[in-house]
Amino acid sequence: MSESTAPVLRAEGLVKTHYGEGAPAHAVRGVDLSVARGEFVAITGPSGAGKSTLLHLLGGLQRPDKGSIWLDGECTDGYDEARWAVERRRRIGIVFQFFNLVSDLSVADNVELPALLAGVPPKQARAEREALLEELGLTGKERSIPGELSGGEQQRVALARALVNHPPLLLADEPAGSLDSRGTREVMRLLSRFHQRGQTIVLVTHDARLASAADRVISFFDGRIVDDAALDGGPSSGKGISGVLELKD
Repeated sequence: MSESTAPVLRAEGLVKTHYGEGAPAHAVRGVDLSVARGEFVAITGPSGAGKSTLLHLLGGLQRPDKGSIWLDGECTDGYDEARWAVERRRRIGIVFQFFNLVSDLSVADNVELPALLAGVPPKQARAEREALLEELGLTGKERSIPGELSGGEQQRVALARALVNHPPLLLADEPAGSLDSRGTREVMRLLSRFHQRGQTIVLVTHDARLASAADRVISFFDGRIVDDAALDGGPSSGKGISGVLELKD
């Protein structure tokens, strides 16, 4: 399978168990998943279902106990921490619920940092940063530090940082989880805009409004995919979307 026809992301048999005090927590139980180029996939389900763990596995932030992940048709089984770090700069942008911005760096430096780490010339990194901040309505905030911004503004900075290297895949983990309704609408609008331009997105959310922006919704419950449905009325697995919305309350 050539890179152009391979799924941007494919996972087979992913298993992840967390061990700590008390009984082991089986966060991900044998998950198979394929995401095509240009798809916007929302993974939704109740708190504790294992959604964020799944996303962290897909981004190389955690390692599966069993199973394999492919990026553009390339198996990642042999990737070490350093290689995954390179892939997260080059092929995977990640947005988190709590922004994860570097608190003592300016907005401009936060956005440019992944580009500079990836070897992009400073002039080009600056140009990419300026274009993204303008598009995201953050012109004039370049010299601000994150603590001076609202939650919605910080999440837009985080989105700019995730997209500065034009990664084929954007992973978003509850990106509106700490925002008010206005911030949630803004994140939804921005994700939809980038998706319309061909950005592949995998979004983890418990919010039905955000999930409705996707063209495919996966219901996740107790570490497993229990439904996989297209939002245009064509179910991917035959169950439709009724169960998806029930899991979001």
